[in-house]
Amino acid sequence: MNPKVKSFYHQDTFTWTHVVSCPETKITAIVDPVLDYNSHNANTSTHSTDEVLDYLKAKNLTLHYVLETHAHADHLTSAAYISKKTKAQVAIGTQIQSVQKTFKDIFNFDDSFQTNGSQFDTLLKEGDEINLGQCKIKFMHTPGHTNDSMTFICGDCVFIGDTLFSPDYGSARCDFPGGDAGKLFDSVQKIYALGENMKLYLCHDYPPNNRKPLAWFLSSVQQSENIHINLSTKKQDFVQMRQQRDAQLNQPKLIIPSIQVNIRAGNFPQPESNGKTYLKIPLDVLGKV
Repeated sequence: MNPKVKSFYHQDTFTWTHVVSCPETKITAIVDPVLDYNSHNANTSTHSTDEVLDYLKAKNLTLHYVLETHAHADHLTSAAYISKKTKAQVAIGTQIQSVQKTFKDIFNFDDSFQTNGSQFDTLLKEGDEINLGQCKIKFMHTPGHTNDSMTFICGDCVFIGDTLFSPDYGSARCDFPGGDAGKLFDSVQKIYALGENMKLYLCHDYPPNNRKPLAWFLSSVQQSENIHINLSTKKQDFVQMRQQRDAQLNQPKLIIPSIQVNIRAGNFPQPESNGKTYLKIPLDVLGKV
């Protein structure tokens, strides 16, 4: 059975959050939710997430899962907030453990920060499946952008995280720790092999001025029109392009707050003695400025 999908666009971070529900039972999952974050004063809010939760209530949907395609570096997840409000389980790929180990070192977290993925309710691996009412979600490991990147397949809908963007924008960067352009090429081939009539749902869209943000594209369109990786693209050419392009990119502007929150499944660090919560800023560590 194909799910019903409602997508919400977060303009500040160009992020798509997808509400995936079984048409018969109304059992639901949310893919890649966003916490509002003001980088000028480090204030957070849940306005965007509350809009999503209001939609669930209006449609009488029952939320069972929050699914993260990977530990995002360009927005903060609201998974923990949603879980506390709804008791939904938060799930991510099992390779989050390697991401946690990398960034525990970068941010010099103390031993209270665990790198076994225990902050999440469920760790997903290649071939795992969950039932979403009468729908079924299958999980596919698609590394390259990050090592923990996962793709979620539900009927004719495929939630691809950052492996691909819109055909006119291309593909994800591969210069984060654990990233690999060759692996990304192979991951995209796995996604294309699912079939040309599959709907590939994006995590981000950065539209040019002449079109509105779009949540998905048919795989056939990506395969024929993606400017970075279509069916005629050779692996060595893609790797060379991606490496040259990535060498010119700055770090995402929200990588420092995002990673610290997202590898904790959306939870903030414990408050300090004054009752306030703090994030750390590593100086001269993350590379290009």
